[in-house]
Amino acid sequence: MTTETTQWTVQMLLDLFDAEPVGENRFVVQTGIADADERQVVEGTQILAAAVVAVAKRFPDKSVRSVHAVFARAVLAGPPVDVDIDVLSEGRSTATAVVTASQNGKRCITVTAFTDVPSADVIRHHLPRPAVAAPADANASHMPMAGRELRLVDVVDVNSPDEVGPPEIYAWLRYDPIPTRDDLAKALIAYFTGHLGISTTMRAHAGIGTAQAHLTVSTAPMTVTVSFHEPVRWDGWLLYSHESTQVGAGMSYVRGAVHTEEGELIASFSQDGMIRPLRTTDTAIAAHSRL
Repeated sequence: MTTETTQWTVQMLLDLFDAEPVGENRFVVQTGIADADERQVVEGTQILAAAVVAVAKRFPDKSVRSVHAVFARAVLAGPPVDVDIDVLSEGRSTATAVVTASQNGKRCITVTAFTDVPSADVIRHHLPRPAVAAPADANASHMPMAGRELRLVDVVDVNSPDEVGPPEIYAWLRYDPIPTRDDLAKALIAYFTGHLGISTTMRAHAGIGTAQAHLTVSTAPMTVTVSFHEPVRWDGWLLYSHESTQVGAGMSYVRGAVHTEEGELIASFSQDGMIRPLRTTDTAIAAHSRL
């Protein structure tokens, strides 16, 4: 995610999430840097994150509680994305909308969003944080972005087809800066939910890994669902837990949770991912443009 002159930073990412209103129900989102040496496909969760911000701005008196995204068409780096919000219902305590993200006049991603006004507890419990190695004892993972640190528990090379283990990945993440705005904090949480799902699934199978993605196998997140558990605040490290419960017929399913280092559960997520042989028709497409 770098060019010869520019390195991605967390602040740049937050700026991309910050959807600009151009009407009551329409926003414009920038996609970022296009680099001839890197993949030209924008991560779907980057646009999902921007949709979270757009919905929060459309319903400023409510809290974004859940989003479900379907990634129907690839978004390319460079051209902006138009985000349109179709309000299905809007009441005093809840609102629901369908968000459509389009690029160059073509619809690419749809997001169903639910918002509400959080109430006092009637009852409360949450899934405990997994008892895994602390960040200091986990393995540093190279994922270039200034202000982001990633450490993996019991995983050395998450992309390797030779590193085999249970279909689980525990990833510690630390960001600088940590957003103070609720919508940007939720956007940043949502952004990473699509990054390690397919690697989690492949980890259980010798001879296949995400190093082969877009080269010998076709992979892509197809859906991501995120539920935000109030309040969504943290300081320091976050633990993303991933568990692949099924893979077959060309698709994998991963469920996950996001805990603070202190053990508070702040979000839950799931992902449907595509894992299929690369067709001969795909090889005619430049590698950096393939799904």
